Amino acid sequence: MSFNDNTRIDSGRVRDSRGRGGRGGKIAAGGGGILVLLIASLLGINPALLEGLGLGGDTVQEQPADGSGTRAVDECTTGADADARTDCRIVATTQSLDAFWVPYLERYGETLAEPAVEIFADSVSTRCGAASSAVGPFYCPADETAYFDTGFFGELSSRFGSDGGALAEEYVVAHEYGHHVQNHLGTLRNSQEGGTGPRSGAVRVELQADCFAGLWAAHASQTRNAEGETFMEPFTETDLRSALSAAAAVGDDRIQQAATGRVSPEAWTHGSSAQRQAWFLAGYRTGDINRCDTLGAADLDRPAS
Repeated sequence: MSFNDNTRIDSGRVRDSRGRGGRGGKIAAGGGGILVLLIASLLGINPALLEGLGLGGDTVQEQPADGSGTRAVDECTTGADADARTDCRIVATTQSLDAFWVPYLERYGETLAEPAVEIFADSVSTRCGAASSAVGPFYCPADETAYFDTGFFGELSSRFGSDGGALAEEYVVAHEYGHHVQNHLGTLRNSQEGGTGPRSGAVRVELQADCFAGLWAAHASQTRNAEGETFMEPFTETDLRSALSAAAAVGDDRIQQAATGRVSPEAWTHGSSAQRQAWFLAGYRTGDINRCDTLGAADLDRPAS
């Protein structure tokens, strides 16, 4: 999906802690925490769910100054920048998500506070614990922040088989934002029910976040910035295939097959490639949050049409 070239975007919407001399103290003290998070990531577990296991801290470290007074993300000012750069795409996608979710939930009497979003490199400290880039994108409910290392998107393509298209990256941002919506609605806590497996609460929550990403995609070309300019152009079938390639790339079955040479459904935490694609499409084709009830779905393989 392409952004409209002249649409203005606000780089201040996203924190950028890259190149700030590290966020060191907690990382150095939390090496065991990083290891647990890394293992969890490889197993498909949302690092945010490890809160309460002694990995988290009481405060979030503020961004230290680097002496320059500038951030790389401050160069992100237009839709053309979002089309050209991944960090700018995160900024613009976040603003499009804000413009969709806040008014959409108001229809249901819900007032959504926008999540914080941070772009980091190498490592980051959060209220859910210290994390390294190996964890990949994640949402921490304790500080209501979605965290992204832009290097992940290259890995998504080179290691996991996504086609590398723009909507593949935007899908990932929308999925993590979906966890914030779940946190607000109270469904995120269901991820801790039922352990692991194809019908577990963890899988149901992740598939709902995929559905929420599709829901945003259904409305994305109508989202507007503060000046009333649309953020995005209507996307094409090629764009849709990019999103589906990303959903498939992070399916538990594909990751397990690549890592161990076999598939173990009893260990699933995010759902299969086919399930993740199906629930993204459920949100996209219906544009209706009521069709994203993965928690009550009898058949997670076939969303109700």
